[in-house]
Amino acid sequence: MKNFLKKPKEKLEEMRQIDKNLLIYSLIRKILLDGLHKYFRLKIEGLENVPKRGAALIIPNHSGFAGFDAAILAHEINENCRRIPRVLTHHYWFLTKFTAENAHKIGFIEANMKNGVEQLNKNNLVVIFPEGERGNFKPTSKRYHLEEFKTGFVRMALEAQCPIIPTLIIGAEETHINLKRLKIFKKTLIPLPLNLLPLPAKWKIIFLPPIKFPYKASSLDDHELTQELAQQVRETMQRALSEELSKRTSIYF
Repeated sequence: MKNFLKKPKEKLEEMRQIDKNLLIYSLIRKILLDGLHKYFRLKIEGLENVPKRGAALIIPNHSGFAGFDAAILAHEINENCRRIPRVLTHHYWFLTKFTAENAHKIGFIEANMKNGVEQLNKNNLVVIFPEGERGNFKPTSKRYHLEEFKTGFVRMALEAQCPIIPTLIIGAEETHINLKRLKIFKKTLIPLPLNLLPLPAKWKIIFLPPIKFPYKASSLDDHELTQELAQQVRETMQRALSEELSKRTSIYF
């Protein structure tokens, strides 16, 4: 009887410890990301384009190799829109129990069609980087030149019948300088960084007006159509990026 009563007590204590750890983790993360907001003198435009409720895909350019763009973008959406976005990320985050647990704590989920649609069907905001690792690891000499967009985000938007919100992140390219994109093994890419500590580049995040594709969910298997739509979105973002960069008067000062 004594042992029987002890188990629920131990379980309760374990749950309290988990809650305590999550609270500490959340506080540390908030302090760190709020600090980076100030360090990068971050400005945000177009928050009115992020829906207050319902499903939507946030589609940013990917840059800076260190992944600061994903963490800071998710934090700013949470702080300003009071919504917790689910960030579709590389499967490397989920290769071990330790990295997977920490990835889940910050809202990262493994990037695949099933996970993306599942989160959209729950009326969540989902962040996906259409350039993938090729955009993240491209050399700084090619900064703000968008890599080819994969079509996964188009197919997710069609299946969930939700809007996409093209998003520009300016500053990450100059925060972490990447000398070269290296290819190891057959498909694995890694960066060749110049610096690991972030440089104090000024950041700006811009949420562009939503785009809703005028096609039914059955169109998601039309490869030619999805490629065309992905290219149209890429061109829209590239024009907007070029326009914003032409207005920029300084990077670090």
